[in-house]
Formats: sequence, C-alpha cells, structure tokens
Amino acid sequence: MKTISFLDQVDLFFDRAARHTRFSPDLLSQIKANNGIYEMTFPVRRDDGTIISVKAWRAEHSHHKLPTKGGLRYSALVSADETQALAALMSYKCATVNVPFGGSKGGIRIARHKFSDSELERITRRYTFELGKKNFIGPSIDVPAPDFGTSAKEMSWIHDTYNSFNPEINSDACVTGKPVESGGIHGREGAGGQGIYFGIRELCCDKELMKRYGLKTDLHNKCFVIQGLGNIGLHASRRLIDGGAKLVGVAEYEGGIELQSGIDLDALLAHRNETGSILGFHDSKLLPSREAALEIDCDILIPAALENQITEENAGRIKASIIAEAANGPTTFEADEILIKNGKCVIPDIYLSAGGVTVSYFEWLKNLSHVRVGRLDKHFDAKRTQAVLEAVSTLTGQTIDGDISDLLTRGAGEEDLVNSALEDTMISAYSQVRDIAINRDVDLRTAAYIGAINKIAICYEQKGIFP
Repeated sequence: MKTISFLDQVDLFFDRAARHTRFSPDLLSQIKANNGIYEMTFPVRRDDGTIISVKAWRAEHSHHKLPTKGGLRYSALVSADETQALAALMSYKCATVNVPFGGSKGGIRIARHKFSDSELERITRRYTFELGKKNFIGPSIDVPAPDFGTSAKEMSWIHDTYNSFNPEINSDACVTGKPVESGGIHGREGAGGQGIYFGIRELCCDKELMKRYGLKTDLHNKCFVIQGLGNIGLHASRRLIDGGAKLVGVAEYEGGIELQSGIDLDALLAHRNETGSILGFHDSKLLPSREAALEIDCDILIPAALENQITEENAGRIKASIIAEAANGPTTFEADEILIKNGKCVIPDIYLSAGGVTVSYFEWLKNLSHVRVGRLDKHFDAKRTQAVLEAVSTLTGQTIDGDISDLLTRGAGEEDLVNSALEDTMISAYSQVRDIAINRDVDLRTAAYIGAINKIAICYEQKGIFP
C-alpha cells in the first residue's frame, strides 16, 4: 500500500472541499501551494565541546495576509514535508477562526530530551539568527509560537535574540507565547485546551447536529479519552471534567490505561510525578499499547499528540461517536473517509485546535499597541458597576451581599478578557462552520475547509491578483 505524505493528506482534504467552491483551478492551486520554505543546517557546540550539525526548517504557506504565523516544534521526526503540511493547516486554521494571519510553521530536528538547557538555548538562538538573515522572522513578516517540544522559555530566547539585532519599538511582537514578564499575555498557556473545550461544548449543545449523529445534547456525563497529556491535552481535560464530562482513558508515550468508572486527573498526575508513568494507576486497566487507547469505548476521543494517529488501519475500530482533533493532522484522509462512512462526527483540527493561535493574535496586538489588555478601562468599569449597585440598593432599600458586590465590581483583568474573547471566537467560528455543513450537507471538516478557502480566495480577488 502506497504511503501518502502528510502534505499530500492535507491537500486531499483541500481538494475534497474545493469542489464545493466557485473558484478557478488556477486560484485554488495558488491557495494550496506553499509560498516558500527555508531549509538550514548549522553547527552547535555541545556542553562537552563536540560540535554537531542541526537541521531545521521554516515554511511560509500563504501570504494572502501578513504576517504569517505558526509554531516551532522540536522533534526528531521534523521534516520538510511535515513543516509544509503544518504551515498549510495554519493558513486554513487562521481563516477558519477569522484571525488575520497567513500560515507558517517551523521545526528543528532534535530529540529534545537528549539536550541540556544550555544546548537548547544555543540551538534556539542560532535558529533565530538564521531566520533573521533570510528575513523569515519579524512582527510584520513571520511570527513563531510554541508547539510540540517548545514552550515559553524557547520563545523568550527567540525574543531576546531578535531584539539584539532588531532593537525596534515593535520588536516584542516578533514571537508569541512568551513569558508574561517578556511581553506575553495572561491566558496563553491554557489557550489551546480552552479552545478545545469551547469547541466540544458548542457541538454537544447543538441540537440539530447531535440529532444528525444520534447523540444526546449536552456535555454532562459524556465520557472521553485523551491521547497526550501535554499542555493542550491537560488543560482540555481539566475544562471538560469541570464541565461534567468523565475521563475514562489516557494514552501517553509510555502506554495506555482505561478506567470506565472515571479517572481522577489530579491523582493520575500525582501518580505520574511519583512513578514517572501513568501505568499502574489505581485500578486502571493496562492496555496492550498506547495506540489501543484510541479504540476505547467512549463518547469523545481527543487525539492531542501528533499527526497520523487515526489511520486506515485502525479507523474502523474507533468506537467514539465524536473525534475531537486537538492535535494537528491526527487523522489521515483515508481514515477520515472511513469515519464519515461509519457515522462518526469529527471536529476538525483547523477549527478545534485554533485556541493557541487566537490568543497569540491577542498577544501580538498587545505588543503592537504597547498596552496591557484591560488597562485603560478596568477601573472605570469597576467604578461604573459600583455606582449601578449603589443606585439599586438606594431604590430597593436592600443591601447587596459583600461577596457578590466584590465579584461584580472587581473589573475584568487581562486573563478574563482573553478567555472571553477566545470563547467568543470559538462560538462564532463554530456557527460559521456548522452552517456550511448543514447548508451544503457535508461533514464538519469539509465545511471548515470550504469556509477557509472562500475567505482566502476572496482576499486574493480583492487584491486583484486573480480577476
């Protein structure tokens, strides 16, 4: 059986949706094409004095809007194909949630755990320097962010390195996902998980689509399985549990466990911190492999690890009614066709995993405006609400409870406003995707791609590139 590359998989999803649009083959080809990729190899001195060569990439998929935006991952599996595929997904993702960026992606081919912090810092700074030489980074050019294997720490090194050779007023906006102290934004760390929760909640409250898939409306009491308890998977799990869902299965690199009575997430994390593994947790069932967790009987399956996890080989054994794609590209094209045929509802990655880039957009705006979100109006809003409460108290003759008064008059902080704006973004984008799905009688992934293609194509038409 011929193996289809990750980039070809993304293009197949694009082509399936493009048939439902009005645009010419020439314009569709331009939208699908990768605008540019920079491949680099640079030397890095290790702590023991030896020198190694490190290979890395940065791809810019679409320049229909600038800057381009996309994460930076550190993995031994990074390749040119993967980087271009992820950049394409970012273009469609940004369009789906109406974030005005083109898509990009970066990757450094290293096994992160084999390098010390000082070595990782040298690699990150050299990578940033290489990007700067080729004009592949900048607040109005291309803006990296954290991804698999990277965090706020790496983003702070990028920020500092870029500032050293571009000491300009807006240089803080060269990268997002930074520590708050370095120009980051409150709420960014949990944004990916928050967005996943909002997206799943919207679907589960959608009476029409729930009826289409033969499911009960409401998130409460639905059981879910998570593959990958990294930053995104962890925050998504917490929010889903808070929303009334039950965690019944977990897959991590060391294996998979199942406990249909429900897994206590905090207890599991404590067990893993103590033993270094999720295996052996209380009365959980040990699965034959981590991949077997994808086949657990549940309502919602959340692949939150890497691409190509649900394939033609295992798609027919997926028991979950809803597959919520928290990772980028976790389902192959062939597997998606099987899931659709089997009546499964797939919430696509280009919608569901957009929480991170949405809040990155807010951070980018904060860096350009040089004003903390909420700083100008927080105190005014608090005083105005206090005046309203005092007026109500005077008119009714009743005193408002102090705790309630404090809650209502405290004023919205940066994290409150970020979470509110993220929720609004995910609700609005879901509404657009589901309307296309219903009106065109297509699945949610095809609907999301149709919407993204329409927005990007219209942008090109307005520029007069394709009359």
